[in-house]
Amino acid sequence: MENNLHNTYLLKAIQAYPYELEKAYEALNYALSYNPESVKALCLMAKIQIVQFGNFNLAKAYYQEALACNVHDADIYPDYIRLLVNNGNYEEAEKLIDFALSFKGTKKANILLAQASLLEAQNNYDKAENVLQEAKIIALNNEFINYVNDVISRITIKRKLLNSNKQVNKPVTKNKPVENKKSWFQNRLNNLL
Repeated sequence: MENNLHNTYLLKAIQAYPYELEKAYEALNYALSYNPESVKALCLMAKIQIVQFGNFNLAKAYYQEALACNVHDADIYPDYIRLLVNNGNYEEAEKLIDFALSFKGTKKANILLAQASLLEAQNNYDKAENVLQEAKIIALNNEFINYVNDVISRITIKRKLLNSNKQVNKPVTKNKPVENKKSWFQNRLNNLL
């Protein structure tokens, strides 16, 4: 009976999110009261905490609790990795990516997309683009491939901006007459006094 009530409230929460947040939040609390180890309920609660309340620490705690309940649930990893990347926890995100790619059943294309986000955040655009190309190869739907193409376009723009900034910030060298060491030292001394 408890499992049926848990599922009923979880479905209500999924149906209500994101348009009826109050109903979704209330239904999630009921679902978690009937089954505190529900990975889907914990992940949705984490999403609400970060997206709606901006509470990184609580969202991270919900994701960690979901992982403790079932480390092989592939639905946890993409959103949790993005949360870590968006908050600058790059080392932790890298470890999670490596682990998520190590077991069967994971949504590898989604994990690669999250890995590309990490590389993009670290300004490693070439590697990010290579990872995205790999994600496109293993993707199983056109919407995902179109989204990845949009991400690649954004990365290309960022790479061009970065390269143009490097050229703008290059020091301009002018041909100055070479001063002898004594006059340079004298000028520095005069400036200090």
